[in-house]
Amino acid sequence: MRMTRREVMLTLGALAVAMPAWAADETLKGDRVCAKCFLKKPDAKECQDVLLVANAGGAPTEYYLVKNDVWKAIGEACTVRVPSTVTGTVSEKDGRKWIAATKIVND
Repeated sequence: MRMTRREVMLTLGALAVAMPAWAADETLKGDRVCAKCFLKKPDAKECQDVLLVANAGGAPTEYYLVKNDVWKAIGEACTVRVPSTVTGTVSEKDGRKWIAATKIVND
């Protein structure tokens, strides 16, 4: 059975949309801190954990942690710096990097 050009394009489009669901988990090591209490972000209205990961130049890259069940089980960092290893799916939203944790280990 041969597919028409339209069917091929629709199939490729569907695969492109579905690809993020197949993204592999990444493991990031850094310090968990609070965007509001520790980093004093002016747009932070409530506590929000952020994983600070040193990039190649040594500057921190911020990964905001999605508030899911894994995050709830480990608790907030709030006013302290907590060395942590976070495994999960990384995405970008509103100009920020987010990680939906599947595992968090305090180092």
